[in-house]
Amino acid sequence: MMKFIGREKEMASFEALAGLKSPSLVVIRGRRRIGKSRLASECGKGRVFIPFSGLAPEKKVTAQDQRDAFAYQLSRHFKLPLMTFHNWSDAFYALEHYLTSEPTLILFDEISWMGEEDPTFIGKLKIWWDAIATQDRPWILILCGSVSTWIEENVIQNTALFGRISLKIDLQPLSLPECGQFIKEIGFKGTGLEMYKLLAVMGGVPWYLRHIHSEQMAEENIERLCFATGGLFVDEFKKIFHDLFNTRGTLHQKIIHALADGMKTLKEIREAADLADSGVISTGIEDLIIAGFVTKHAQWSLKTKKQAKQALYRLSDCFLRFHVKYIASGMKPSEGGYGFQVESLLLQNRALLCKAIGISSQDIVADNPYLQRPTKSRKGCQVDYLIQTTTNNLFLCEFKFHNREVGCEVIEEMEKKIKSLAIPRGYAAVPVLFHIGGVSPSLEERRYFYRIIDMHRFLT
Repeated sequence: MMKFIGREKEMASFEALAGLKSPSLVVIRGRRRIGKSRLASECGKGRVFIPFSGLAPEKKVTAQDQRDAFAYQLSRHFKLPLMTFHNWSDAFYALEHYLTSEPTLILFDEISWMGEEDPTFIGKLKIWWDAIATQDRPWILILCGSVSTWIEENVIQNTALFGRISLKIDLQPLSLPECGQFIKEIGFKGTGLEMYKLLAVMGGVPWYLRHIHSEQMAEENIERLCFATGGLFVDEFKKIFHDLFNTRGTLHQKIIHALADGMKTLKEIREAADLADSGVISTGIEDLIIAGFVTKHAQWSLKTKKQAKQALYRLSDCFLRFHVKYIASGMKPSEGGYGFQVESLLLQNRALLCKAIGISSQDIVADNPYLQRPTKSRKGCQVDYLIQTTTNNLFLCEFKFHNREVGCEVIEEMEKKIKSLAIPRGYAAVPVLFHIGGVSPSLEERRYFYRIIDMHRFLT
């Protein structure tokens, strides 16, 4: 097993909770392959660790099949004769019988699979938990799963468990420095550009990164995993939607495809996906946001600083977009194609960007990709990343992903955006450039950009 990388904040939160002597309930959720089970197993080190996992959702899998799987795992862990449970109350109380006074971590992995076919599952879990929560025992129960919408509805928002959850962790992709550490740990010797190409496909998803071969360059790894016959990632898109949404995945896939070419408003998604004007699409988008695949970017008025009614939605999961744009069609990405993917990576690491620019989080009024619609009196304008600060500065960030030096032509591009942007009186437009392939001496000599930031620094 590879060295465990990252998750310091999550581990610290868990350890603070683990110091208590009474039972605690923890919820971990996040997209498929993000490392939820590995985090739980790391938390289980130094404790009695008792893991259970639900059966993957198939058409013929019943509630009894799930209880039988639980019974098998219980029997195997404690080396007991195989048992049969006809309801979850019996299963939970059987587990309790074998718990000791030792610090213990119990993991219910893929809990949505365990309980989806039995509407009494959560209610019986609540009754059992209430019974053991009063005991003076250092026990921790982790409820973990990829189907974040099920967890949201049945665990987080369920009144049955209200006030009982001690810690909730929404596990995000690894940060860029953690990704760099992960890839180097594998033994990959490629350049920063090569690393960014891999991350443009895999994001900060540990399970994907784990399948990088150190003796291959980025293009070879991507060809093997994504385009070769039998490649490990070729059917990953189908598995994600089957596991997460089962038969309800058609709507979600339409939304994903509609967002593959860039940010859109709710109305634009509806038109691109050819969907009826109803609340169903809003529900579908909310599902994808909770699942960690889509990000909502609030737009705002630069003049009033108030949030606008209309928001933009972005397909922020690197792998899903790469699949829709490239794997599904068999078309290999150009350098520009990787660049759009890298934008998503950078936007997931905003704290790094702001630190590199020299902006304190306390000074940020609003920050997001920004889209100014054209009107009769002004031109349209799109900024990769716009930061408005309390000091009346507008930082316009431009991302350039090229295997060559950026020349002075980027100044002309930025000037067009600044002239088109409706900048409030008293504000200064501050251009910032992020690059990966270097910049020409002539561009540096112009001293046009407030900061010229090499993206290699984020991988170290």
